[in-house]
Amino acid sequence: MEYVKTYTVNDEHIDIQNIVDGLYYPFYMEYCRHEYIREVLGFDFETEARNGVNMVLSRYTLQFVRSLKKGDTFQVTCSPLRDKTNKAVLHFKQTILLNNKIVTKAVFSGTCVRSTGGRPFLPEALTEKLADVPEWDGEL
Repeated sequence: MEYVKTYTVNDEHIDIQNIVDGLYYPFYMEYCRHEYIREVLGFDFETEARNGVNMVLSRYTLQFVRSLKKGDTFQVTCSPLRDKTNKAVLHFKQTILLNNKIVTKAVFSGTCVRSTGGRPFLPEALTEKLADVPEWDGEL
């Protein structure tokens, strides 16, 4: 269930070396991940936050392979993965691709928490939609 979006490097993200500053790669992945979560999973961050449910990151691991440059048009992928041991955690395996070559790869892990506190959880509507996705094997 891979989701793909195309983006163009924002000129403001270019550093003194004329490449994208490392800080911005997770942002491009976030744009794609949030669109996937909203469009495919039906979880609207704004609506859910108003209802007291916040989806939050618990960790991420990112590996840089090559750099994006000014004017590059690239793809960002997003694939959900279930956690083997914790039903309250959801993983998203993501890549940034330029000309079909990996630029950056990452796994973002998250959960939901109520604004009033309590234990992390995944809403039933999400777990139902993700019942058939593979489990994360721990690899990038």
